[in-house]
Amino acid sequence: MASKGFFNAFDDIWMLDGMRTPMVDYCGALGHISPTDLGIKAARAALERAGVPAADINSVLAGNMAPGDFEQFMLPRHIGLYAGVPQDVPALMTQRICGTGFELFRQAGEQIQSGCADVALVVGTESMTRNPIAAFTHRTGFKLGAPVEFKDFMWEALNDSAPGINMIQTAENLAKKYGITREEVDAFASDSFAKAVAAQQAGFHAGEIVPVVSEKFELEGYATRGIKLQGKTTEVANDTHARISPADVLAKLRSVYPGGVQTGGNSAALVDAAAAAVVASGAYARAKGKKPLARVVAAAVVGVPPEIMGIGPAPAIKLLLERAGLTLDAIGRFEINEAQGAQTLSVGRELGLDLSKLNVNGGAIALGHPLACTGVRLTLTLAREMQRSGVRYGVSSACIGGGQGIALLLENPEGV
Repeated sequence: MASKGFFNAFDDIWMLDGMRTPMVDYCGALGHISPTDLGIKAARAALERAGVPAADINSVLAGNMAPGDFEQFMLPRHIGLYAGVPQDVPALMTQRICGTGFELFRQAGEQIQSGCADVALVVGTESMTRNPIAAFTHRTGFKLGAPVEFKDFMWEALNDSAPGINMIQTAENLAKKYGITREEVDAFASDSFAKAVAAQQAGFHAGEIVPVVSEKFELEGYATRGIKLQGKTTEVANDTHARISPADVLAKLRSVYPGGVQTGGNSAALVDAAAAAVVASGAYARAKGKKPLARVVAAAVVGVPPEIMGIGPAPAIKLLLERAGLTLDAIGRFEINEAQGAQTLSVGRELGLDLSKLNVNGGAIALGHPLACTGVRLTLTLAREMQRSGVRYGVSSACIGGGQGIALLLENPEGV
């Protein structure tokens, strides 16, 4: 019996190219920038890198989880307009929590395959710094002696009220289920940092990064938007969280929960960033003489128990490969979001994954996990790595809070 979940197979749909901003630590140099403006920056860079005129775009798909300002309702529309996309082209906000960036590719594939569009601009953007301090109970005023219920949106959003646990606890549940030790998690995290630093030093990550500078985004007849870097900073060009982190140093960090395996050092880093890509039909790519980064072959989305939400990539990847007619050993590279170290190791054990193929340029523990941006970043990194290493197939995937998993299958037709 086939696994349950969504599966889409795409016939001749391609990622032409993409770009992203640097991923910068929480409360760092990008902390004062609206996610809309980060998205505009990434979108403009992706269009330029792909050599696609904004006038050719006929669908804008954008994702953003937490509001970074009071303009979030308009975020997809403003990204499209200020990136130069014609006014008559519609824009859509997509939300599948940590799977949002992958979902953008899935929806782009559906739109192009159904004939609604030839070329789609997909943009994931997130300011973790600008997650608000929010209250939802004071519309009718403050009563005498009643608690003032302002809370940290990001911290509270990590809690799943259905099972009554937060995302770190879901990873602890998986560690117990799969017999994963603190030492193994710290070793995995140390390796993620080492791979990210090596890739950074080799210039790999720079190949997908557009430096962020103070600039204006003009749109004739409308308000001027833009980016204003703080203080004396004139340019941000590199990811900031990656650093050599020996396992014995990570071992000194206190676990989030007594006796647990997860710490601040072996969980995904909090960063601000945006990433964008151009997805098109094969007919468009051929007509314009484009050499795409990768073919978007298929997508799969599944549900899993909320209390072990981090296992989501395993059944999603199983469904993806089962329906695509491929075996695990046919996949040359995997990019699986490192929400927590124990979570990623659990996925590896459930699949029987060769970890030498996983996150070979570092993962979210070292680079960061800017929620809606992550899926676009991972898929762009995967496509570039597939070309660099000459492999034919690759999979990008993530777990999703609430109990889901999502996975994309890419093909490099020139790979082996």
